[in-house]
Amino acid sequence: MATTRKQYSPKFKAKVAVEAIRGERTLTQLASQYHVHPIQVGQWRKTALEQMAELFVDGRKQKRADGDADKGALYEQIGRLKVELDWLKKKVGVLD
Repeated sequence: MATTRKQYSPKFKAKVAVEAIRGERTLTQLASQYHVHPIQVGQWRKTALEQMAELFVDGRKQKRADGDADKGALYEQIGRLKVELDWLKKKVGVLD
């Protein structure tokens, strides 16, 4: 018989992680309250603390970085299309 792993929603994980960060109860107490393993609570807490700074990143700076990535992809595509066009011109020139 195959066992399936229990999957928790991100909302549930956040709720447990916030309570773990508050420190009002121990990880073991939180784990027994929410019926998860204490190590899992600790991992969710650690992940939440590590990724907390990314929540407050200025969105304007992210858009600029995304624009640079888009610009690079467009230049790459232009280069490929130019090579194809040159190749086609060469082939058509041979047929004339």
